[in-house]
Amino acid sequence: MKNVLPKKEVPRLRVETTNGMQWDLRDQKPKNFTMVVFYRGLHCPVCKSYLQELNEKTEEFREKGVNIICISANNQSLAEKTVKEWDVDKLTIGFDFATEDARKWDLYVSEGINDNEPEVFFEPGLFLIKPDNTLYAASIQTMPFARPKFDELLKAIDFVLEKEYPARGEA
Repeated sequence: MKNVLPKKEVPRLRVETTNGMQWDLRDQKPKNFTMVVFYRGLHCPVCKSYLQELNEKTEEFREKGVNIICISANNQSLAEKTVKEWDVDKLTIGFDFATEDARKWDLYVSEGINDNEPEVFFEPGLFLIKPDNTLYAASIQTMPFARPKFDELLKAIDFVLEKEYPARGEA
């Protein structure tokens, strides 16, 4: 049974961030959506390019009324290293997201397969959450590939807002 369903309230989400603040989804007041991007961590080169692309598009999302947070299971030190080494300074980066909490978000969990990977980490997911904390859309992967493209997502958000397109998939 899924934990995260369209038009239903999403699980509680609170994380510490690299800017020294505690981020809480329930405190967010976006005009249209909060976009939560769960990523594998510093060890993942696909995550690096994905977050770097998002970093360059943060203003476009803001203009559409979308707040963004990116979250991994990395500890504070690795998360701070991510911001510095990946040059993603426009993004809010959350860290220390527990495996149990990742499962509440229906994220897939993997065990490391080499010395470069953590012992356990979660796979990517992207969620668009309405201001009332209900799920609008989700994309959840079992591995680092096949993530939503940000340019396509920006166009989709325009369509959704213009047509007042409802959340789908709740049946």
